[in-house]
Amino acid sequence: MRLILFLTGLLAMIMAVTGPVRADEAELRAAIAKFAEATKFSQTEAVIEEIAALGDPAAATALNELSEGQVMVRESDGEVFVIRGKDDNVQLLDPLTLDVVGTATEDDLRKIKIKNSIRRMIADVVSGLTLRAKDPKIRMQAAETIFSRPDEDIIETLDAVIAEEQDDRVRQAFIDARAAAVLDSDMSEVEKLEAVDILETRGGRDVLPILTTVSNSDIATVAEAAKTAIASVEERLMFWAAGQNIWYGISLGSVLLLAAIGLAITFGVMGVINMAHGEMVMLGAYTTFVVQEVIRNSAPGMFDYSLAIALPLAFLVAGTAGFVLERGVIRFLYGRPLETLLATWGVSLILQQTVRTIFGPTNREVGNPSWMSGSFEVGEILITTNRLWIVVFSLVVFAILLIVLKRTLFGLQMRAVTQNRPMASSMGIATPWVDAFTFALGSGIAGIAGVALSQIDNVSPNLGQGYIIDSFMVVVFGGVGNLWGTLVGALTLGVANKFLEPYAGAVLAKIFILVFIILFIQKRPRGLFALKGRSVET
Repeated sequence: MRLILFLTGLLAMIMAVTGPVRADEAELRAAIAKFAEATKFSQTEAVIEEIAALGDPAAATALNELSEGQVMVRESDGEVFVIRGKDDNVQLLDPLTLDVVGTATEDDLRKIKIKNSIRRMIADVVSGLTLRAKDPKIRMQAAETIFSRPDEDIIETLDAVIAEEQDDRVRQAFIDARAAAVLDSDMSEVEKLEAVDILETRGGRDVLPILTTVSNSDIATVAEAAKTAIASVEERLMFWAAGQNIWYGISLGSVLLLAAIGLAITFGVMGVINMAHGEMVMLGAYTTFVVQEVIRNSAPGMFDYSLAIALPLAFLVAGTAGFVLERGVIRFLYGRPLETLLATWGVSLILQQTVRTIFGPTNREVGNPSWMSGSFEVGEILITTNRLWIVVFSLVVFAILLIVLKRTLFGLQMRAVTQNRPMASSMGIATPWVDAFTFALGSGIAGIAGVALSQIDNVSPNLGQGYIIDSFMVVVFGGVGNLWGTLVGALTLGVANKFLEPYAGAVLAKIFILVFIILFIQKRPRGLFALKGRSVET
């Protein structure tokens, strides 16, 4: 008996909870069904108003489809559906759930006609409905939509949702949207002054058009407050613009660091001007392309891991090419810088033509994994995810290389050869092999730089040529063979370049940077951080 009473009570509770929901859904479906009888624009508007009065966010789906012209009536029974497809293969979808419920031909269906004024009406209604959606992201989007198209008629609805909203971030977005609507209304001077203060606090470029319109208001105090707010917002935007330039500069500096860090090793240890360094970057980028092509054709589900697979392969490919170049060409030309420069330039042309022959001269597509796609904002600074990952990656590579040079036997031998080659040789260090493996290490790092650059630049046979001059400038400015100098030099030149570009243009900015480096080297021939050692100093 107790079990029966318990089950009865439980059933009553379930009916109490689900009953109104079903009734609301039935009422909403009945309202949507009235579109079948709406043959005039005024009748369609009346049905939309009835749906809006129900206040059910579920109606947004049907209304959005209506705005896109995808809602039709089946002539045989007057049922209303969302449609997909055309001609004799039209799918019929439920207007609330968008589940496929049948098929028909276009001849069996009648389209519900709308016009631009109805589309605007739908947009306003949907905004009002989505203000109470369960998902806070949808509510936020609705608030931003209202903010961009303020309307006095929605102020009352906003007042209600502001009182109900629990999420502080969404609630503030509602308050901002209400302020924009107030400034577009005939409300009192006090309300408008409060709205101006709210928009001034919000800041951002999107408030300037609203405040500019208000600055021409007939109410003198409101117009003056709007002008003051505009000045305040523009001052903050200048601050954020400087921050954006700094971020762009750091982003460019990280790219230069990746491209130059390998060159800093080879140039610093052996004094070799390697004009084929850019082609090592190119080999790394094409290795990434090959890896992604194999994954696309054989295991597309592993695409997000493509860069992790490409990194060691790019290091091996470029490192092997560097080792062969040093053993086959460069070791015969030590002490002859002009011949070394010409020989490596010839090798760069050979590598470019080889890649053109294998892959063709056109750009190749290298995709971004999902975790490197998209962007986000910090204040008014836009940060793209792929650039952020490249900054992090360049710093990780820098740290690993620093550990290799400072904490390993190979690093100790490299530093010994750099500082005093004859003494290192007399202590039993095989300097020719140190040269070979150092060159291979620098080339391998250039290869993994190519993996990173493939995410932000076109992969083509000429990829490396765009970075070789900048790489030499970074190395010379920072101090030949000094990793810390390369880091500081790359970031300094990157930030300086981005601050000059808005005023001088991209080409002149590079020229100014080059002139600055030439003048700087006249005063400090060894760069910012000069290496110390008897061989170096002599």
